[in-house]
Amino acid sequence: MAAEAKYSIVREVGRGSYGVVYEAIVNRTRSKVAVKRMHCNVPENVELALQEFWALQSFQRQHENVIQLEECILQNGQVFQPISHRYRKSDSHLLLIETCLKGRRCMDPKAACFLWFVMEFCDGGNMNEYLLSRSPDAQLNHSFMRQLSSAVAFLHRNQIVHRDLKSDNILISHKCGSPIVKVADFGLSKVCQGKGNVNQHRFSSACGSNFYMAPEVWEGHYTAKADIFALGIIFWAMVERITFRDGDTEKELLGTYICQGKELIPLGEALLENPNMKLQIPLKSKKSMPEDLCKLLRDMLAFNPKERLDAFQLEVRIRQISYGKKRQRSVS
Repeated sequence: MAAEAKYSIVREVGRGSYGVVYEAIVNRTRSKVAVKRMHCNVPENVELALQEFWALQSFQRQHENVIQLEECILQNGQVFQPISHRYRKSDSHLLLIETCLKGRRCMDPKAACFLWFVMEFCDGGNMNEYLLSRSPDAQLNHSFMRQLSSAVAFLHRNQIVHRDLKSDNILISHKCGSPIVKVADFGLSKVCQGKGNVNQHRFSSACGSNFYMAPEVWEGHYTAKADIFALGIIFWAMVERITFRDGDTEKELLGTYICQGKELIPLGEALLENPNMKLQIPLKSKKSMPEDLCKLLRDMLAFNPKERLDAFQLEVRIRQISYGKKRQRSVS
């Protein structure tokens, strides 16, 4: 990105199968940004990059708990072309970019081809690292639950289903003093066409991370309510600090599961095998959860999606639970 000298890369802060994230500086203002580079060299990478782009540029307004896209830049060889919504390019222009990336008809197939996503910088790392480095705090947990339920309701109102919610894909910002969560990583998201209730749209491609996938995702027939199941896994693990060790990275991750001997079975997969299984909530200590939170988690993790809360119901219920709220002192 040095061709226009608009940004200077400072350091690498994360790396995955499909992209690399850097901390960078805006040279004109010296403000920090996060820059995610996705290599568009194979169709699978192109699809992920485009899904992230279409999701992030589709918002008519921003939400404080959803990562903000500053701009998206297409790199073809040594040519850098801004294509993000802030430049108000027409839909036909964006579709042409998509056609070029998928077909590579307008590009030299041997040239480096990347999409660079310039986003707000989050100084607190991801939610998984943030929580595991601190002592349990009911008020902080409730704040995160409220923020995340608000973010997912916002996404669903905007016809966006995330499909890969997990603590690693939630970032923490301290810009306003108190920690603010930011839902990020929209590579597996879907922007539903048309208006109406997002929960009426059906999906068939099983995707996401095993320990957060709803039972119906394992079957390949699901709706936006799969996002609510994933949030239920996150909330339960966050409150009781339930963790597992990722087999590939050996990282300790927040997540709920079922033990079968020494084997850890994702909760969604276990429910698919035994839909009548009663979830033991709380798992560790009855003191860790009031009954209304236990009921909320059961309603988020219901096997039958029709019996599961949707994002809009969840947003209301989170405000009503007693967990993590400061008790008012009575005046004598």
